Parts: sequence; C-alpha cells; structure tokens
Amino acid sequence: AGVEKGDTVAMYMPMIPETVYVMLACTRIGAVHNMIFAGMSVEALRSRVINARTQWVFTADEGRRGGRTLPLKRTVDTAIQDLHFIRNVFVFKRTYNNVPMNPRVDIDMEKELSRHRPYCAAEFMNAEDFMFILYTSGSTGIPKGIVHTTGGYLLYAMMTAKYAFDIHDDDIFACVADCGWITGHSYVVYGPLANGVTTVLFESTPTYPNHGRYWDLVQRHKVTQFYTAPTAIRSLMAHGGDIVREYDLSSLRILGSVGEPINPEAWKWYYEVVGNRQCYIVDTYWQTETGGHIGVGLPGAIPMKPGSCSKPFFGIDFVLTDENGIEIKGNDVEGQLCIRSPWPGMARTVYGDHNRYLQMYTASHKGLYFTGDGCRRDKHGYYFITGRIDDVLCPSGHRISTTELESTLIGHDAVAEAAVVGIPHQIKGEGICCYITLMDDVKATPELEKEFAMEIRSKLGGYAVPDMFIVAPRLPKTRSGKIMRRILRKIAHGEGDSLNDLSTLAEPTVVPELISAMQH
Repeated sequence: AGVEKGDTVAMYMPMIPETVYVMLACTRIGAVHNMIFAGMSVEALRSRVINARTQWVFTADEGRRGGRTLPLKRTVDTAIQDLHFIRNVFVFKRTYNNVPMNPRVDIDMEKELSRHRPYCAAEFMNAEDFMFILYTSGSTGIPKGIVHTTGGYLLYAMMTAKYAFDIHDDDIFACVADCGWITGHSYVVYGPLANGVTTVLFESTPTYPNHGRYWDLVQRHKVTQFYTAPTAIRSLMAHGGDIVREYDLSSLRILGSVGEPINPEAWKWYYEVVGNRQCYIVDTYWQTETGGHIGVGLPGAIPMKPGSCSKPFFGIDFVLTDENGIEIKGNDVEGQLCIRSPWPGMARTVYGDHNRYLQMYTASHKGLYFTGDGCRRDKHGYYFITGRIDDVLCPSGHRISTTELESTLIGHDAVAEAAVVGIPHQIKGEGICCYITLMDDVKATPELEKEFAMEIRSKLGGYAVPDMFIVAPRLPKTRSGKIMRRILRKIAHGEGDSLNDLSTLAEPTVVPELISAMQH
C-alpha cells in the first residue's frame, strides 16, 4: 500500500486483536499510528485525520460495545468524504455484516493478508523518531495531537508497567481501557507486551451483560493484575458487594486505579470487596503527555494510603509551586504540581504546533513541566492530587478543592457519584453546585439534601456547604470514563445551548436529562 517510515496512519478500530497487530506493525516499520477512539463522531474523526495529514485509515466493518453495534466503516466513509488525499482504507471484519466497499480506496484485509508472507523486516529507528500521535481534548476546545517517540516512550511504558504492577513472566495482565486512549497504549499494548506477559483485551463495558462482567473476566482468565477507573469502581460499588462475591477472584495480586483520583470510600470498597484485603492497590497518577505513571505506589516497597498516588516514580522530581511559580518546600503543603527534570516518557511536542506545546507545559513555570493539577503533599511526603487547577473553587475567598467536596458526598451511603462545579454568586463571588446520582434504592427528598449539607458542614466547614444540589440519573462522561465537568459547568451557568464539542461524550442523551434536572 506504500506506507513508509515516517508516514502517519489513522486507526478507527474496535477492541479486537487486529487493533494491536496494526499498532505493532506500524511501530515495526516506523509508521506513526494515530489511534482514534472507535465511537468518536464523524466530525472528530475527520478533524484528526486532516490534522495528522494521514493518507491511510484502518477500520473494521463494525464494532461491538455494551450490546450495541458501532457503524465504524460507515463513519469512516462519511468522515473522509471528499478528502482526496486518502489513498486507502483497510477494512477488517468484526461482525461480518455487509458494509459498502469502494473499490478505488477500500481494501478487504482478510483477502489482502492471504497474499502476503507473514514477515516484514523491522526498520532501524532513532530513539527520537515519532512513534504515535494521540489526540486529547484541549482547554480551548481544539484537540491537540500529543506526540510520543520510539525509545523514550517504549522504555517508560515498559518500566512503569513492570515496577508499578510487580510483573512476573507468568502473569495475566488485564487493563480494561480502550486502545483509543493513552491507558490502552501504555498498559494494554506496549507496557505488558514489552515485559513479555499476556495482556487481556476488553471489548465490552463493566455493566454488560450484567454487573459481574469484570469479575467474570478475572475468574475465566485467572487475571493477576486488574486495572480500571474510579468511575467504574464507584458505579459497581453502587450495586453492592454480593455480585463480586459470586466469582473466584483469588488469582488477583494487584489492583490498579487510573484516570482520576480515587476517593477513600471507593478505595476501601475496591480493597476490601474486590481484593479481599489481599491485593495491593496501585493508585496511579499520570497524563497522556507523561506517557506512563509519574506518581505511583510500588507493591511491597511503599505502604498504601487511600486517596494518594503515593510517591514519584523513578526519575520523576515533583515540585509544588504557588500561583507565581515559586517552589513550596517541606511537607504538609499544597500547591501546583510541576516536574523539575525531563523523563523518557514525556511527550515531545504537539503535532504541527510546537509553540502550543511550549505555551501549555513550560511557559508559565520556567524550567519546569507544568501538569495543570493541584496537589497536596502530606506530612509523610505522600502526594494527593486535588484536581485540575481550574477545579479549585473560591467561595467568599475560601479555597476548596472539588475533589474534597466530591469525596465527602460519595462517602454518604445514598450517593453513587458526585461532581462539583463553581457557579456565579451575587454575594460570595463563586458558589458551589453539586451534581449527584443516587444509589439504586434511594429517592431524592429535601431531607436528603439537608443531610448532604450537614455532612459537608461537619467534615469541611460551613463555607463549603453547596448553594445548589442537582440530582441527576447520570453524569456526562467521556468514553474513557472521565466526568466532563465542562458540560456540568455550562449547564449550571445556564449555557446548555452552547456546549461546543461533544465528540468525546459517551452518552449524548445525558445532556437533556441534566438540563431538565437543572430546571427542576
């Protein structure tokens, strides 16, 4: 097909083995893969294909997720319509349903592979050659293509996987992330495979066909390390521990958490119910831009502390600064989290816009990498991520982290999930709005709201009591499970008609539900 070293290749694939084959094949010949989550909209796919200047697209006839069929090939066809620089679309079969095939550009991979020898010589690569581009949402609403390089990224993914998860040769590693996100790249594909262990691909959702889906996977495959997001943990926690106890999870040795800080209540449930108090909880902190874990506990070496990402990984030098970029030294302090020295896995640039990279990560804190996250270092030197810098609220001049508020609310027996955003307030300057989803058997009442307020008052103080509670059936989440606070903020501000890019929203129908809940 003419793909050569340095060319970019777009991938819009489901979670099937062929997805991993294509990623590894690209890496072997020096092509730069650009994996786009199979579920993103036509517009999101098109913009990424154009920005990455790719001429080749890999996809499948359709995908499967949570009982639904995803029209992948049709989405690709619509996205690349009139993009004349596209040379070929390679189509794998997943459902074997009929899909339109354009003989000018489409290639049936089942037929094509039968014509070739199962060997291809590897390209000689420089350590700094581009390995892949992965798009992540930008604060401006314009996605940015994060670039990782061959030597540094592979080394860092391998090292963090090995030491954070205590990997042994006969382990069965199950990270249930999608390969369309950095967690899938680092801890479904490259990290485990570079360490020579079996990795599990997970195509479904944690609740399909039932709430035992994860635990069935662990039991059937004798999984030794299991890695998921706090959102999934809290969702399953809402249905109790009886379902978990129906399965044999004795093979588990390490449990991991990724994507956002895990609140102590969810941590405790994960440790006691899923891990049966026998598994080390690896609470990992990192970003698409870091390539792998930068804050993480090491099993057997660092004692666990619920809610903490523990200590910096090897070679990572955490620095806390104030708003002016001045370092805050000592323990029992809070500030903005930066990193002092480069590390192998750090992203090298934003594709096609290096100035944007410099402005985002280095301009505001000279000589440091700025994570954009707030952080607390306790008296023992453990680190607690308090959320994005813009997720710190300031009602009446009192600074309070949304993470603290959310953890307090989730600690209430009636609450399944919570998300907190700031709203304009005539007197306090900034008010507090709490979105809450309740446990299955709980009904919203004024008395319950008073309980929530009293809980916050007693644990955090009167200044932290929210001005508004919104009980909603669901919260808006990305397809990787992160709560989209931008949407919640807009709705709370009465700007539900100007939500802009919703391409990463997993369930678009949640928006009218939230607007309706807000109005009532």
